[in-house]
Amino acid sequence: MLLYILRRLVSAVSVVIVTLVASFALFFLAPTDPAGVICGPRCTPERLANIRAGLHLDDPALVQIGVYLKGLVVDREFETGGVVRECPAPCLGYSYTLGEPVTKLLAQALPVTLSLVLGAAVVYLAIGIFTGTMAAQVRGTPLDKAVVGTTLVLNSFPYFVFALLVVLYATFLPESGWTSFFENPFSWASGLVAAWVCLGIANAAAYTRYSRASMIEALGQDFVRTARSKGISKNRVVYRHGLRAALTPVATIFGIDLAGQLTGAIFTERIFDLPGLGNLVLRAFGQYDLPVLMGGVLVGSVVLVVMNLIVDIAYTFLDPRVRLG
Repeated sequence: MLLYILRRLVSAVSVVIVTLVASFALFFLAPTDPAGVICGPRCTPERLANIRAGLHLDDPALVQIGVYLKGLVVDREFETGGVVRECPAPCLGYSYTLGEPVTKLLAQALPVTLSLVLGAAVVYLAIGIFTGTMAAQVRGTPLDKAVVGTTLVLNSFPYFVFALLVVLYATFLPESGWTSFFENPFSWASGLVAAWVCLGIANAAAYTRYSRASMIEALGQDFVRTARSKGISKNRVVYRHGLRAALTPVATIFGIDLAGQLTGAIFTERIFDLPGLGNLVLRAFGQYDLPVLMGGVLVGSVVLVVMNLIVDIAYTFLDPRVRLG
């Protein structure tokens, strides 16, 4: 197990580095000029040149990416407006438009997105696994058909339309907003309830179908029939033996979905006015704030490889038949 984790960590670091280099080539070598955006409509050539020099945009591309990668392990210095600022490692640069370290901006936005995504995950996993398991046990009955039909109807709605309907008609839910958990746990939860319900129900439909299909397959396996033939109770066979095997493919989908939602919950954050990673990266994209975009890419790649590692390790606990080589 330890050797497997070490191999995966080495592979993960290489994936993150390749992703950073590729995203650097896409953003920094693109035909855009962030210095011109910062300089504004009344920009003079002298001021534009000073901004480009201060942001090191006139350095060769290899020098820029080398300095960026070096800043992940050692401190860096930035000069903005004649003032030299220290950027402690891991340094992801300074925001062009906000004048703040990217690490600080990400640290402020990440708890918002984590709270949103993990809270919604509890909702859609609880609803999806329960209803999917229930439908699998009564396969072909009117109840099963009602569950499948409901999931199809929910999946037919574009997510942003569904979220807007929740905002318009679910007026009984508390007003959305962000408050730190450590500042006021009650306000933290109440400000996220509407977003949790919206994102949770929207994803619960898919997880109901995943769980149902996986549970039907698991209940048809030989080990389940053997357990039933030994006189083990139905509930124990279903929930202790069948459900563990059925959760293995669901865990794979969940790991990928969770990583994607942590870096892609833009619609939810915009609609419910939450200052998370999605809002931060979207604002940076509109203002050509390349260091913030690079920081968002780094967070996304790290989250994705870590979630894949966690899912692989979780396999051994969910299904004893799975062993890590």
